Amino acid sequence: MTTVTKLITVVGATGIQGGSVIAAALKSGDYKIRGITRDVNSDASKALALQGVEMVKADWNDEGTLVGAFEGSYAIYAVTDYWAGFMTQNVEELIDIESKQGINLAKAASQTASLKHFVWSTVPDNVKISGGKHRIPHFEGKLKVDEFIKQDKNLLTKTTFLWVGYYGTNIALPMIVPNLLKTCGKYVQLFPVSEDTPITTVGDPKVNTGIYALAIFNQPQLTIGRIVLAQSETKTTREIINLWSQVSGKPADYIQVPLDHYDNLWPKWGREIGLMLQFWETAREKSWTADGPVLTKEDLNISGLVGMEEIFSSLEWC
Repeated sequence: MTTVTKLITVVGATGIQGGSVIAAALKSGDYKIRGITRDVNSDASKALALQGVEMVKADWNDEGTLVGAFEGSYAIYAVTDYWAGFMTQNVEELIDIESKQGINLAKAASQTASLKHFVWSTVPDNVKISGGKHRIPHFEGKLKVDEFIKQDKNLLTKTTFLWVGYYGTNIALPMIVPNLLKTCGKYVQLFPVSEDTPITTVGDPKVNTGIYALAIFNQPQLTIGRIVLAQSETKTTREIINLWSQVSGKPADYIQVPLDHYDNLWPKWGREIGLMLQFWETAREKSWTADGPVLTKEDLNISGLVGMEEIFSSLEWC
């Protein structure tokens, strides 16, 4: 019988990405698992502990607690949460908080003597790709962390940059879900971009993030020092609403509206999501690119992903 000795530490263990990574690691049985959370007494944390996950409390704002939480780790999955204070703080504050928290994670990882592999969940450089035309607040903090990691040569030699695509589960969000127009009986999706705007989605992040993370951890010779794009498929905004209509059995249409109108309907959320969509409309096939090659599911030999059709089929549409 082989003894499992390699320890994977997962930041944000009770969140969407962290929870997915832990679920995949538990399923594999190949690693010891430590989950990092702010509250080890939450129901979600206790549920993970019952599955054999070592749950440890740490504060993203306190580098010292992270150093202790990372001790002995073979690999670390690191992610930040821009959205935690979205309705109570302005975007500049959120960018500053996220960048500082991400840099704390990187600093703590750099001090972890046992560390062999650091996976950092991030995004493409939208400003560079668009020639300075687009600025997406929830991208900016992560990109500052990218730059910090690149300046830490030791940590960089252990790092995989993981780009997690658009969440297919976002279809349930108020500013994204198709809304019924009672006067015509159609469901309408309103977005501030053209109907041929491509959206690259990870599919179901609760499942697919973990599949990608385990493929990355299991193939360090391929993935360390590289960028990996976690995606299930790319479809245009029109193709997505058509798929939703087909799966739900409800008539639907797509309508482009100005960004200000979109933001007026769903204040703050509309602008944040709209700016991201407009970047994709401009950049198109370059939206998820870098100076060098980006590894894909084909490169990592990944299968079994949960895509948008399965997501739409799993939800109840009134």
